Amino acid sequence: MSEILKTEAIVLSKINYSESSNIVSLFTKDSGKLSSIVKGGRRSKSKLSLIIDPPNHISTVLFKKESREVQVISEADIISHYPKLKSDLEKLKYAYAIIELVKNLTPEHEANEKLFRGVVRIFTLIDSSNKSAKELFARFFLFFLSVIGYEIQIEKCSGCGKSNLNGQQLSYNFENGILCEDCKINYIESFSIDTELFDMLKSLKNNFSVKNFNESLLNRAIFFMERFLKYHVSDFRGLQSLKIFNS
Repeated sequence: MSEILKTEAIVLSKINYSESSNIVSLFTKDSGKLSSIVKGGRRSKSKLSLIIDPPNHISTVLFKKESREVQVISEADIISHYPKLKSDLEKLKYAYAIIELVKNLTPEHEANEKLFRGVVRIFTLIDSSNKSAKELFARFFLFFLSVIGYEIQIEKCSGCGKSNLNGQQLSYNFENGILCEDCKINYIESFSIDTELFDMLKSLKNNFSVKNFNESLLNRAIFFMERFLKYHVSDFRGLQSLKIFNS
């Protein structure tokens, strides 16, 4: 028996299915990530197909059946379609990197309202804010890692517990955490953290303003997070969206 599910969702992807329909991946507020079919979505007069398009934030009604892998969408309305985001390649690049993280690294059918609200907020900020999309994405990346259980620990040395790490040439061991100058010789170094990168990571993680904005330093911070995630998730091969948009 089908359950009627009324929920908000972010559209993660859409592909053609059969001659007339679409299969979409949704990240829903109440049921997490799930696959759904938009029947008749490929027809030129389909209003649903225009509404259910990445990365739109929508309200939707689905006929959900636990024994069925693909659910059926019966209704959908736009909450936000992020027009500025879609018209700016730089903004769009980082929006698709966020979609990639959610689609590939969250489990099916597992609600995570904190992450859902975080995705809605970051898309809204990328769409409307004058801040760099790269900086907003880097902040979200750290938040995302924390929410899925892989928080990057930079508050204190994982070797001795020292909390004042400012001005030091640090090291990061992906298994244990950050290491001060004295302790890093006792561990295998996964990544070198100089003072500039440490300050950047602190600013991003604690939502401080980024002083002396430096794009190359932001690139290093994102690269560090990718390396960290590769260590903990064997199937993760880096953010392909960033590579595709940069090619």
